Amino acid sequence: MARIYLFKRFERFWHWAQAALIILMLITGFEVHGGYTLMGWQQAAGLHTTAAWALIGLWLFAIFWHFTTGEWRQYIPTTDKIGAMMKYYAVGIFTRAPHPFHVTQDQKHNPLQRLVYLKIKLLILPLVWASGLLYLFYNDLGRSGSTFLSGLSLGAIALTHTAAAFMMLIFLIAHLYLATAGHTPLAHIKAMITGWSDSEAEPRSQMLD
Repeated sequence: MARIYLFKRFERFWHWAQAALIILMLITGFEVHGGYTLMGWQQAAGLHTTAAWALIGLWLFAIFWHFTTGEWRQYIPTTDKIGAMMKYYAVGIFTRAPHPFHVTQDQKHNPLQRLVYLKIKLLILPLVWASGLLYLFYNDLGRSGSTFLSGLSLGAIALTHTAAAFMMLIFLIAHLYLATAGHTPLAHIKAMITGWSDSEAEPRSQMLD
């Protein structure tokens, strides 16, 4: 079976570092919100803020990398084979039907993945960061006399941030499930570790960044 070098070194680093930081932020964030107690509010809040700044730095560098390498084109949405992909995810994945999309170095994400990633980048992530930064600097903005916070309570901002966190959690759960739905349960995970993927395999999904 032919193999293709699909994920470059930085893509793999970006994926796993991003995953680790998001999981850390979910764990600490839900504790800060009062869902449970693992390490105490103060430590959880500190780790949450540190992870948030680290993730912002990682994403800024990732944006630079994607635009300088041309990899940003991987995320351009398309309707080509969108119907076939919807049918596959609804029925074909459970009947071991052949996958209607095959990855290449120029097309690493199927049409549904591109739409999902676009929604995350244009809706969920801006909601996460806008609400998170407003929460972090709420008191500073209030002391500055800014009218930017007019009508916005800290509780409403925290609730919005938590809702966005739950959206990310739902995506993460789906991401983890579909990552194990390749021609072998670890095929996609191995590809994101080594960079190499079986080009002639019939992958069930490739929900890996």
